[in-house]
Amino acid sequence: MVKIFIIINPRNPVENNPENIKLIKTFSNSKGLTTFVHKMTDMKLKYICFSLLLVVLTSCGEYNKILKSTDTMVKYEAAKRYFNEGKYSRSATLLEEVVSLLRGTSNAEESLYLLAQAQYAMKDYVSAAEYFKSYYTSFPRGEYAELARYYSAYGLYLDSPDPRLDQSDTYKAMQQFQDFLEYYPQSEKKEQVQQALYELQEKLSYKELMAVRLYYNLGDYTLYTFPGGNYLSCVITAQNAMRTYPFSKYREDFMYYTFKSKYEMAKQSVEEKKDFRYRDVVDEYYSYVNDYPEGKYLKEIQKLYDNVAKQLN
Repeated sequence: MVKIFIIINPRNPVENNPENIKLIKTFSNSKGLTTFVHKMTDMKLKYICFSLLLVVLTSCGEYNKILKSTDTMVKYEAAKRYFNEGKYSRSATLLEEVVSLLRGTSNAEESLYLLAQAQYAMKDYVSAAEYFKSYYTSFPRGEYAELARYYSAYGLYLDSPDPRLDQSDTYKAMQQFQDFLEYYPQSEKKEQVQQALYELQEKLSYKELMAVRLYYNLGDYTLYTFPGGNYLSCVITAQNAMRTYPFSKYREDFMYYTFKSKYEMAKQSVEEKKDFRYRDVVDEYYSYVNDYPEGKYLKEIQKLYDNVAKQLN
């Protein structure tokens, strides 16, 4: 016999509920207990589902009623409430309707900024950037001007594509961050902006490194280039990248590929140019060793340098 202790709601005594009485009579074995638990669970789930459905239907009905309203302020207040509740899609939909209607009013500034924030919260960073830009262009000294410039740039930073893709949005984000620092050099967000700028520069630097590696790996492939042309392209791209991103963490890689490409070009040179080209390789060797005396490519570069020294001797 399995003993069960049931806490009864005094407002709904178990003896007044035939279903409960029927269930309690089955408690003569463990199977009866299982049946009771299953039935009570089913009842509870049905109640929860019904309650949720009721809430959703009520909420949708209220939202549709607001959408059909012709009262601008009703929509605006609802939009703010939805935003605070985290219902950003509904908030944005309502704000898109009322922003233009609120121009010239005391709510114009706040409504436009709120719309931008709603888009940002939905991770539609491109649309958010446009609304933020519209805000700080319309209200250059507005209450949210600094934040609008920051979030506009930061949204584009978050939306910056993979290095293998076109980096137009990355350049836009960098420009907006630089503009932010010019407008607000003492901003509390200065450190975050500088860090984001550095990361975007590193992304562009890595994209250049991918091009450098590609040129080097193509090597002697001469269908579209003159002999050694890919190595020369590798050198030019690497040197340009080092000038553009002098503090990049990929600088050692650029120096490595510059050295190796010049080494390959020297090997392929005609006899009258070999000596000159090998001396150019020596210069690259010392540049690398001076900057990275314990560099990750030192052993390989040292071995190639020894071959160059033999050639010159």
